[in-house]
Amino acid sequence: MKQFILRTGLLLTITVLLDSCSNTPTTIDYSGLPSTRPPIDGHTPSPHHPYPPHSLSGVFQKPAALAPAVEFWRNTYVKWRRSEVVFHDNRYLDVVYEVMVLPGIVGDSLTSAQKELVSQRREYWKTQLFFLESKVRFNQKLTASDRQIIAKLQNNGRSLNSVLTGAADCLRSQRGTRERFVKGLEISRNYESQFRKIFREAGLPEELTYLPHVESSFQPAAKSSAGAVGMWQFTKGAAKTFMPGGDTIDQRLDPVASTVGAARYLRYAYNKLGDWPTAITSYNHGIGGMKRAQSQVGRDFVRIVNTYNGPSFGFASRNYYAQFLAAREIASNPMPYLQQ
Repeated sequence: MKQFILRTGLLLTITVLLDSCSNTPTTIDYSGLPSTRPPIDGHTPSPHHPYPPHSLSGVFQKPAALAPAVEFWRNTYVKWRRSEVVFHDNRYLDVVYEVMVLPGIVGDSLTSAQKELVSQRREYWKTQLFFLESKVRFNQKLTASDRQIIAKLQNNGRSLNSVLTGAADCLRSQRGTRERFVKGLEISRNYESQFRKIFREAGLPEELTYLPHVESSFQPAAKSSAGAVGMWQFTKGAAKTFMPGGDTIDQRLDPVASTVGAARYLRYAYNKLGDWPTAITSYNHGIGGMKRAQSQVGRDFVRIVNTYNGPSFGFASRNYYAQFLAAREIASNPMPYLQQ
């Protein structure tokens, strides 16, 4: 979301009419947005019913190739706590080398000493992987620990040479976010009904209301280093384009106004890109960026994730849709996960 307004290069003139009576339901006019959109779930828009209701099952495809990434983010959200740091391969998210438990009291932010422990452990694993690659290349004797790592790398039929080459450079660490995600679930209960109504009236899948779990964990005052603000992490430029009254007042901290803006953006992105995996990813990488990805490698989303190497299409962009799928899966039925 932090980049998409820079990448669309488009400004829309959009008017939202909000019911001025606080005791009556809000009604939103979406007529200012582009009126064409590709068929979804077999529905073909017509002049009388341009935005047919969605079947929530099957709208968001979950390709089998993304299953390891979805599982990784499920674990990040509800299995691993903030005191746990996961060292893993940034290409193959089923390759987890270690889950390190930090000593002492661990808050939202790590202390200098805790950061140093994480840094030391990261260097340990980089060294291990570097020497393992050298051992395999020169047919040197392998330890039991070496063989365990190799087994992880070769999981799902992967070629050892292809996955081990450069593995040290692909090492990444990820802190668990269970406490933050659970808090987000609690906050979201206050907004879910209203947010669903906004997406429903926009002709969009109501489950898009789960996206703030990825963006901000539903923190109303969340701020990023890139200047994005609020539950939906709008930049000023994005808010000016997509939010009601965005050209005159800053409502990014308003959960309802920013949800209206998110609905406008996501519908516009879907119109431009033609499928939900790509449209949702554009919330992170931008519509222009995802159009370039489609032009260069085709419309197959898994192929985009695996092969597209455009500017700034890094770990966050590659994983954004998988994160959404994981958050959606948990938030739609949280109890089994919270009981873990």
